[in-house]
Amino acid sequence: MIRFLDIQKINAQYAAELKEATARVIDSGWYLLGNEVKAFEASLSSYIGVKYAIGVANGLDALRLILRAYLEMGVLQEGDEVIVPANTYIASILAITENRLKPIFVEPDINTYNLDISLIEKHITPRTKAIMVVHLYGRMCWNEELENIAKKYNLKLIEDNAQAIGAEYGYGLENDDCLKVKKTGSLGDAAGFSFYPGKNLGALGDAGAITTNDENLAITVRALANYGSKQKYINEYKGLNSRMDEIQAAVLDVKLRYLDTENQRRYEIVQYYCGNIKNKNIVLPQITNNHSLFIDNVWHLFVIRCSERDHLQKYLTDNGIQTIIHYPIPPHKQRAYKSVNDLSFPITELIHNEVLSLPISPIMDMQEVTKITQIINSFEK
Repeated sequence: MIRFLDIQKINAQYAAELKEATARVIDSGWYLLGNEVKAFEASLSSYIGVKYAIGVANGLDALRLILRAYLEMGVLQEGDEVIVPANTYIASILAITENRLKPIFVEPDINTYNLDISLIEKHITPRTKAIMVVHLYGRMCWNEELENIAKKYNLKLIEDNAQAIGAEYGYGLENDDCLKVKKTGSLGDAAGFSFYPGKNLGALGDAGAITTNDENLAITVRALANYGSKQKYINEYKGLNSRMDEIQAAVLDVKLRYLDTENQRRYEIVQYYCGNIKNKNIVLPQITNNHSLFIDNVWHLFVIRCSERDHLQKYLTDNGIQTIIHYPIPPHKQRAYKSVNDLSFPITELIHNEVLSLPISPIMDMQEVTKITQIINSFEK
């Protein structure tokens, strides 16, 4: 069986360094809010290209805390609207509704599965105060039009960067010597990261982070995540407990050094898939972006579409290939959001009915990639 993602094998590449890092934490006797978290936050802020990085417990908390901080700062008020893609993992929506804000669902672009930026402006009302973009599957969702809309309506731009760490966006012409490249997580006003073990940068458990260039936001987030406290036993806010622990920080600091190399390997696999999967029943992701163009994606997931998705998945399973559906039910059709179950988003619903994620990881060998390609090419409805 070709596993969808062999996390054990990924981490085995760095086993000696990971064991040394965790042993260092154990021996230190200091397990929260210590030097390992400080070191990883410094590494992450430098890598992303921002002034501030704050380690938190998980990716959902990262998004929750950004919005909560804006509420405490008076930037947002309860009941304000946040534009968000209808096609996303439910965490994006949970972060909004938990803060008593209203998600305004917008359809994705069928070619990228990301928020269709051309549809945003018609959804803006006087209550709209922010746009949450999701770099879904590790593919960039950003352009100049998005930035102009945010400026025009004075909206906060929040990145859900749970799946796209390392992705880059270039400002300027392709051959311009002044081309400016920025990473996801540095494009908007603030960004939330997830380091769930299966992510491109994965911890050995749950972990997340927030990045920003806004000092006031960073200070507020850090306090909120620590029981609402900037100083021990003095609580300015009704906060929560959402702190990255020292062991996860030490592990992530090791793995961050290898992230670009691993993302490059993912890209090579994508190139092979897209160049060699030839089956009229399969819709491949469009590679309109690569290392020579404006946008550099990191391919957290390689997602294809097929009108006979369930049949295809069974066929691949029968042939020793593990796949996953990301995601079978869109947020607006979940029981948790039954008040909006009657909403219709045809493109989103089509995507959720047809998508299938193929194995892609930095430890896959070409024999496995070739086998998957050949078996898919033999699939018939």
